[in-house]
Amino acid sequence: IFLPDVAKQFGITRDDQICVMVHCGSRGFGHQVATDYLKTFLNVMPKYGIKVLDRELACAPFNSKEGQDYFKGMACAANGAFVNRQVILHRIRECFSKVFGRSAEELEMHQVYDVAHNIAKIEEHTMDDGAKKKLIVHRKGSTRCFGPSRAELAPIFRKTGQPVIIGGSMETGSYLLVGTDEAMTKTYGSTAHGSGRTMSRTKAKKIWRGEKLQREMAQRGIYVRSVSFSGLAEEAGGAYKPISEVVDVMEDAGVSKRVVAFKPIGNVKG
Repeated sequence: IFLPDVAKQFGITRDDQICVMVHCGSRGFGHQVATDYLKTFLNVMPKYGIKVLDRELACAPFNSKEGQDYFKGMACAANGAFVNRQVILHRIRECFSKVFGRSAEELEMHQVYDVAHNIAKIEEHTMDDGAKKKLIVHRKGSTRCFGPSRAELAPIFRKTGQPVIIGGSMETGSYLLVGTDEAMTKTYGSTAHGSGRTMSRTKAKKIWRGEKLQREMAQRGIYVRSVSFSGLAEEAGGAYKPISEVVDVMEDAGVSKRVVAFKPIGNVKG
C-alpha cells in the first residue's frame, strides 16, 4: 500500500487483504462493430475527401451519419461489456458467500471501480492556448485517469482522483492507481491500462508450455485455473513488460500515482 489514506477510501486497509480483479470486455461485440464499420468507412472516405496511410485507420466525420452510427454501435458494445462484468462480479460474490457462509456485504466485497477500454468519449479539455474545447478522446492502449478537479467524477473520487486499474501478468501482479490533475494538461487525462505485451500470443505459445507453467506457478503459491493450456501459455509473465516499470514511468511523468500493488495468489483464465 503506497497511499494508505487513498486506499482506505477504496476499502483497502491491510497488506493481507484479498482483492479480486476482473479483466473482460464485450466478448467480441466491440471487435465486430469496429470490423463492420472499418468496411463502411473505407467505402465513404472518398466522399468526405479523407485519405489514410493504413486501412485500419479508416474513418468518417464524427457528425456524419456513418460516424454517428459507429459511435452508437460502440456505445452498445461498451454497455454490453459493463453488463458482462457486472454478471461476473455477481457470480464471484456468490462463490465467496457460498464458501465462507457469509453474505458478500458481510465480507465487504464492494466494487471499487469499473471502466471500459477501447472506447471513445466526448470530453472537454483545455488547449495550450487556454481555451476549453470539446474533443472526442479515443483510448485503446490506455485508460482514463482524471484528476480530483474534474466535475464528472463521483464525489468520493473528487477527493482522490479517478481510480486506475493497471493489469499486469498473472505471474507478476497488478496495480491500482489514481489519476492526477497534471494528467489533464499532459495526456488529456490518460495513462497506461496495462503492462503491455513484449511478444505475440503465437510466439509465447512457442516458448512456454501451459502444463509446465501451471506447475511452476503452483510451486510459487499461485493457483491457476484455465480453460486450455495453450491459452495459459499466452499469458506467461515473460510475455509482458515488467509491470512495476510501466507504473513507475506513469508516476514519474505525473499522470497517475500508485495506490496499491497486488500480488497474485489465484488466476482464472477464460
